[in-house]
Amino acid sequence: MSTSSVFWFTGLSGVGKSTIAEAVKSRLELNGLKVFILDGDIIRSQLHKNLGFSKSDIEENNRLISELCVKYQKKYDIILVPIISPFNKSRNAAREKIGKNFFEIFVHADMNTLKKRDTKGLYKKATVGQMNNLIGVSKKSKYEPPNYPDLRIDTAYCEEKISIDVLYKFVLNKLA
Repeated sequence: MSTSSVFWFTGLSGVGKSTIAEAVKSRLELNGLKVFILDGDIIRSQLHKNLGFSKSDIEENNRLISELCVKYQKKYDIILVPIISPFNKSRNAAREKIGKNFFEIFVHADMNTLKKRDTKGLYKKATVGQMNNLIGVSKKSKYEPPNYPDLRIDTAYCEEKISIDVLYKFVLNKLA
């Protein structure tokens, strides 16, 4: 088996990264492909419980996830990594570690859309001062949008099905 392609997502909380990844995984598996998801929420709750949300902890979490990608590249055809990954430096380091089979996927929506969705209640908590480290909202938790992502999906303007179709076709194109 050749080395799998890694599709490294970046985007704020609630933008749809995990939803898109899960749906694309299901479709790809129907094509007989072995797909693995390294979801940021699951990784943090199971493997990296000791890491918080300071800049250094976020960078370490991203570094460890890139190592997991390398570890699993021989076992799967495709690895999907839906994580916030807020820093260009960390995404560039992951690209360097993973190599030519790394693709950066920027999943974006404007702040008004994210606050309306607020599936986890995080934006409300940040707004009322119950949370002071929400990435992309809190002054001390910056988000750096990618300069040149391999793919950009704007979920504020694309229906969920279209966002899924766009990523699905992009992945298949990269495998060809």
